[in-house]
Amino acid sequence: MSDEPQVTRRTFLGTVGAGAALAATGAAGPAGAQPGAAALRRDPPHHAAQDRRREAFETRVRAARIAFERRLPAQTPNGEERDYPFVANFAKGLPHDEFGEVDRRAYGALLRALRTGERRDFEAIPLGGERPLRNPQAGLAFDLEGPDSHHLAMPPAPRIDGPENSGEMAELYWMALARDVSFADYEADSLIAAACADLSRFSDFRGPKEGGAVTPATLFRGFTAGDVAGPYVSQFLLRDIPYGTLGISQRQQTFLPAADHLTEYDSWLRIQRGEAPREPVVYDATLRILRNGRDLAAYVQIDALYQAYLNACLILLGLGAPFDAGNPYASLATTDGFGTFGGPHILSLVTEVATRALKAVWFQKWYVHRRLRPEEFGGRIHNHVAGVALYPIDPEILDSPVLDEVASRTGSHLLPQAFPEGSPMHPAYGAGHATVAGACVTILKAWFDESFVLPDPIVPSGDGTRLVAYTGPGAGALTVGGELDKVAGNIALARNFAGVHWRTDYSESLRLGEAIAIGILEEQRITYNEGGAMSLTRFDGRRITV
Repeated sequence: MSDEPQVTRRTFLGTVGAGAALAATGAAGPAGAQPGAAALRRDPPHHAAQDRRREAFETRVRAARIAFERRLPAQTPNGEERDYPFVANFAKGLPHDEFGEVDRRAYGALLRALRTGERRDFEAIPLGGERPLRNPQAGLAFDLEGPDSHHLAMPPAPRIDGPENSGEMAELYWMALARDVSFADYEADSLIAAACADLSRFSDFRGPKEGGAVTPATLFRGFTAGDVAGPYVSQFLLRDIPYGTLGISQRQQTFLPAADHLTEYDSWLRIQRGEAPREPVVYDATLRILRNGRDLAAYVQIDALYQAYLNACLILLGLGAPFDAGNPYASLATTDGFGTFGGPHILSLVTEVATRALKAVWFQKWYVHRRLRPEEFGGRIHNHVAGVALYPIDPEILDSPVLDEVASRTGSHLLPQAFPEGSPMHPAYGAGHATVAGACVTILKAWFDESFVLPDPIVPSGDGTRLVAYTGPGAGALTVGGELDKVAGNIALARNFAGVHWRTDYSESLRLGEAIAIGILEEQRITYNEGGAMSLTRFDGRRITV
């Protein structure tokens, strides 16, 4: 490349402009033709096409250089696989003994396949049932836009012998118990009060608090300022969606109340071995607007991962919400955005980032952390409390009254699951839903004016059959940015309501997705003729410009 002429957008446009000027002044067209019409009909000069080809190549190289020069982070697991082999890491789907502990040779075969990346080694992993492991090779895929999956990192996950993990597990037990409590009833519900009191006593519980305590206004919410403003459910999961000529109601297919699964040890063990569930999913015959944790869990069992954010984008476009001030067309009068910096562009981009987010988090799941699922840890707690096995479990969770509360309801200390199959067949940390949420919401926050206040806020009625006006705290201050952060938290934490993810799976994966989206915006920026620089508020509250 060093001996080839360097072509810039300016030199390319200059070449085209010179050719057009010559055609306009010196070329004779048919009688009556407008000046320059013949030139417009001719193919562009060969050298101009060659210049464009060269510039397209150099733009790709420049984008690759941006990706290459990003800091290469260390990949650091939490050490459990070394310190507590075969009991503290994800092993669902492999052969298990009667205590729910994985067959050591089978786990070794899994590690061998992850180490070599060879197809034959993946095919040699012994399974305990008919359910296959979910797509570990996705973590080895390259992507041609944004940060490479191996060039991003997540901090070590909490360990089962530490107090942070205890606080997270207690929250999951309380979430399971409170699935059917309407968010509108949190302030007055006795179970919610018990959950707040218990979680407040944990030494390292990192959910949001007021005055150092967990309250009904902060319980089960995300960590951003938007998450704790106004009603629990984001406006983007409640409002009707304008989808072309269709108006789509957000009344959902929800689970029946009290429909919990894997609370009996035999069914739990079968699922750990990878057998298919024997219980069907039973849905409510009435479509309802999302009003409680069980409704949210139903949403995230079968959603398209970018679904909520595509819907949010359509809602914002339908409202005529203003774009970010850095959109170049904010200062242009004779042209507007469409394929670039317009509706079609953002609708495509908000979904485009999802697959890149999944590849990045799948590398973290399978090749770095291999964190066990909450349902697996629930089995460890159940056997430890029963005295049939001894595990290095931090005592704070063992001393929590939530264990007695669960046992009184189910007869076991297993974590009640919202899905008959329990968790998916891949490790917990990070979370696919949360990483996609972080990526998609970051794109939307860059695109739209985050300070725009959403008009006429709404909440579901108590039974979820209709929408009513919201007039509670912060009703006139629900902003685009806050409600986008909230919808990301709602969807990610809905997986926690289902019992399949941990709090740090949500919080750290949101940040992972954010990094992916910012990287994509950085690389795409060099491809636009219009220029422009968009700003957004990161999940930690920092304001940046891309």
